[in-house]
Amino acid sequence: MIIKLHKEFEKNFRRLKPSEKKKFKERRDLFIKDEFHPILNNHALKGKYLGYRSINVAGDLRALYRKYGNTVVFTTVATHSNLYK
Repeated sequence: MIIKLHKEFEKNFRRLKPSEKKKFKERRDLFIKDEFHPILNNHALKGKYLGYRSINVAGDLRALYRKYGNTVVFTTVATHSNLYK
């Protein structure tokens, strides 16, 4: 699996607290081993995010991604309330 980060993801990631950055890296590593591990709560999205999937990072923090064959592009990371306004 190839992991890529979208420009918007990188911008939002820089704004995270150090503990949230660490948690994302832990969840990313778990995702690489088993993308449907129960802790991740990996699920498909609807509406304006149709075609995207979401994983839980920590508490209210979510990371959205799209999969293109063997490549995963994380597109954004933000709180649940900011993503689904």
